[in-house]
Amino acid sequence: MQERHRNDRIAPDSRALMRNLAPYREPSTARSVLELAITAVPFVLLWGLIWVAVDAGYWIGLLLAVPAAGFLVRLFLIQHDCGHGSFFRHRLTNDWVGRAIGVVTLTPYDYWRRAHALHHANSGNLERRGIGDIDTLTVDEFRARTPLQQLLYRLYRHPIVMFGLGPAYLFILRHRLPMGLMRSGLAPWVSAMATNMAIAILVAGIIWLVGLGPFLLVQMPITLIAASIGVWLFYVQHQFEDTFWEHDRDWSFHEAALNGSSHYDLPGILRWFTANIGVHHVHHLSSRIPYYRLPEALRNHPELQNIGRLTLLQSLKTVRLE
Repeated sequence: MQERHRNDRIAPDSRALMRNLAPYREPSTARSVLELAITAVPFVLLWGLIWVAVDAGYWIGLLLAVPAAGFLVRLFLIQHDCGHGSFFRHRLTNDWVGRAIGVVTLTPYDYWRRAHALHHANSGNLERRGIGDIDTLTVDEFRARTPLQQLLYRLYRHPIVMFGLGPAYLFILRHRLPMGLMRSGLAPWVSAMATNMAIAILVAGIIWLVGLGPFLLVQMPITLIAASIGVWLFYVQHQFEDTFWEHDRDWSFHEAALNGSSHYDLPGILRWFTANIGVHHVHHLSSRIPYYRLPEALRNHPELQNIGRLTLLQSLKTVRLE
């Protein structure tokens, strides 16, 4: 990562934009319930179809695992909005819907919410990296590492690890403990352990109904595909050419939000499955905007449309970044 200076960028008045985005922060309960229903119900139905396909022809089931993974990603992004308090009007509703979804996404909600809040508060700050981020070194930091450390860093950022092995480890193993917050009191542990217990009860119940083999044949492909998509989205939202990184003395929350988060301009169907998370610069600038109102905010503020814009094809080049 090459360090860049703030005068390399020309951007709108981010503080004024944040004020102008305030009207979009009001969620609609009816819309939120509808969004949850049209995501959760198809996921359950597809899960059942894949289970049937285990006996009828498993390759058909594997094909269905792709849209099922898409709905699982969408469930995670609803959980994400709940964590920001933006999906429903009342915190209690956000929290309990988020906790319930966290059992399905294998993500302890309260622990993740705290870690993700730290990510939002410190994104792009070179002195405050470490929680909720993809490990990123400056060029000078990389050169100061030993050859072994440089090799390990390159392996960590290799596409096979970053988007294959890493996501499986993150969601299946790492989320079982409150990594990064293990010394931050009882709350992260309660969140992780309660989620683990709920996952164990849910998995035991499903295995009792369908059997261990069919459960693994259905759930594992969905989980692995969804995990890889999720990590890819998080990666491309902050790892792109000319993204914002500054030392603490020059760091600004508003500038980091606009210039350190991409506008991942995906085709319509992918925008739907990814719950508009590609409008990430607006999300970082005003995280209380529900995802279904982000396109409206972007449409009404055209000055935001080309800031950090990446197309699907352009985003593929980001895998080479170190």
